Amino acid sequence: MGFDIDAIRAEFPILSRQVNGKPLVYLDSAASAQKPDYVIDAMANQARTAYANVHRGIHTLANETTEAFEASREDVRSFINAGNVDEIVFTKGATEAINLVANGLAAEIKAGDEILVSVLEHHSNIVPWHFLRERHGAVIKWIEARDDGSVDMDSLVSQLTDRTRMVAVTQMSNVTGAVTDIGEVARLAHEAGALVLIDGCQGAVHLDVDVRKADVDFYVFSGHKIYGPTGIGALYGKLDLLNRMRPYQGGGEMIEIVERERVTYNAAPHRFEAGTPPILEAVGLGAAIRWNKRFERAEISAHKKAIHDRMLDGIRGLNGVRIHGTAPNKGPVLTFSVDGMHPHDLAQIMDRYGVAVRAGHHCAQPLMQHLGVSATLRASVGLYNKPEEADSFIEALGKARAMLG
Repeated sequence: MGFDIDAIRAEFPILSRQVNGKPLVYLDSAASAQKPDYVIDAMANQARTAYANVHRGIHTLANETTEAFEASREDVRSFINAGNVDEIVFTKGATEAINLVANGLAAEIKAGDEILVSVLEHHSNIVPWHFLRERHGAVIKWIEARDDGSVDMDSLVSQLTDRTRMVAVTQMSNVTGAVTDIGEVARLAHEAGALVLIDGCQGAVHLDVDVRKADVDFYVFSGHKIYGPTGIGALYGKLDLLNRMRPYQGGGEMIEIVERERVTYNAAPHRFEAGTPPILEAVGLGAAIRWNKRFERAEISAHKKAIHDRMLDGIRGLNGVRIHGTAPNKGPVLTFSVDGMHPHDLAQIMDRYGVAVRAGHHCAQPLMQHLGVSATLRASVGLYNKPEEADSFIEALGKARAMLG
């Protein structure tokens, strides 16, 4: 379909509401995106017409639900161009996916083994590796950031050694919007004998993803950031790696045989999907992917960039405003701080005018320390935002600054 912003916005029922008597201007999509009727209806219709537990059932409802659940797994495979549907593991989100990998590889980590993590990472791509530091003696080494808020590839190269076991980096920073060349990261890491995990939470929203072309070992993303439901995400892992990893949780579905004295495990992906999975959420994730595919990525990217740039132009040069993230080809995430004004205060006042932005450290405290701030304000653009909302953002920020200053 062609890109019609008014038609798109009409698909999101929440965008018609008012907040504090003002039209909602939602600029917090990097934290969680709103949901279109297509996704909401897919989940509701599944619950209304064909719901049962998946797998192992032989009655009609079980078969229909399993078909819908596994069709969503194929949607994910296609979305990131994985080579095999068995390389797609459903998780609660990217956080669980990274924990799954860290836990699954823990038996292979010895004291002194090194894990490289970039300063740009979200806490979900930091804390699980700290678990391996605390419990297995792994050493965390930091890939520094450039002044423009991007990953310093020279720092990556200098940190790689024959003890490096994992390189974990974001495809797109949730703070600076900087995009990482994940193919080059994978090439460098593999030359050193290391594995690569990519946090694709922001990248999957704004970029074309091809895990085979990039040759990454693991790729994770969350459904709720790509206009799908919460409580569902996906882990891509090369099949041989998944099948050599120990299961993360035990229970139904992930087993082959359970006896008094032994247990054997299912093959991937089911060995990592213990218990009843998030069935309706998986259906919603598949629907979100299909909904996204209706639009030309280049057209959507240009639309979001225009709104980002309009906001940036509106605040660039204002006294006391510091922009955090100036890398070329960055994503539509505008993060900044205002000298002498706390981001929480600014965000709270802007909310009075219906403008929703995020304030805080954005679960990226090492990056905040690198930037020399404790918190920032972030406005992030979704495909449903319209150009006039950039003006509303600028106006609300101006009122907030005047009130505080």
